Amino acid sequence: MYDLIIIGGGPAGLTAAVYARRAGLSTLLLEITVCGGQIINSQNVENFPAIPQIEGWRLADTWQKQAQALGTEIKTAAVTGIELHGGSRLVHTAKGDFEATAVIIATGAGHRKLDCPGGAELSGRGVSTCASCDGAFFRGRPVAVVGGGNTAFEDALYLSSLCEKVYIVHRRREFRAERHLVEAAKARPNVEFLTPCVPSEVVAGENGRVAALRVRNVETNEERTLDTPGVFTAIGMIPNNAAFANVLKLDEAGYAIAGEDCASGTPGIWVAGDGRQKSLRQLITAAADGAVAATAAARYVNERK
Repeated sequence: MYDLIIIGGGPAGLTAAVYARRAGLSTLLLEITVCGGQIINSQNVENFPAIPQIEGWRLADTWQKQAQALGTEIKTAAVTGIELHGGSRLVHTAKGDFEATAVIIATGAGHRKLDCPGGAELSGRGVSTCASCDGAFFRGRPVAVVGGGNTAFEDALYLSSLCEKVYIVHRRREFRAERHLVEAAKARPNVEFLTPCVPSEVVAGENGRVAALRVRNVETNEERTLDTPGVFTAIGMIPNNAAFANVLKLDEAGYAIAGEDCASGTPGIWVAGDGRQKSLRQLITAAADGAVAATAAARYVNERK
């Protein structure tokens, strides 16, 4: 029986563990693979306060060691669901059940991958899902943005101020993005639209990083090769909340409906990080969620003691 179980070992979960242990809660963190979340795929992190630059895996490793040094117990297990069990919460995993007074769900959301050769293999080596994180690495060079929604156009506008050229690759002639974003992108002289096109291959160079992007026109089947070292994907995300639909209120996209207090609406359960509804999904906002959720969980647990 634990005071708190944290599901997910990304920035939100690890921060929650740090705050929970500092509050004196017995804490178990369950992670399906390795701790760190999406940052372990980032070659460099340059937007985290007070750390000018650090490799993603190194930041994750430091975060995990800090949580463990404070006494967090970490187990590798795939969580399959949560059951309300009297005054406690029963967390089901493939390796057995664990019980706690409170639970923080910090399973995040996964970016949809490019469905073409090289799309997954070159993730973190020129293929990125975060323009604000990695755009500066391609300053003065051409990049491609794949997608046609608001995020794709926001990324393209951001990158157009840094990069020599920005290609927007979209499978349809029409865009889902709001009109003002589309018009703003059209007004940028270094933004070029490639429609209706889809990526056919992300090409690796001799250094093992992205060297080019091949795109195919879906109407004519003509192919074009873009000599770009950076490919930014904005084709949607998939929140990892399906297993918790019985204790979370989910919107149509599968994100947990929870405000800045991270309260799920189910007593004793909070949701933190990229899996909840929010306007900005970054390391700093995930960490903030973890701190908020853990502090609320500590109050909840202590009131019941």
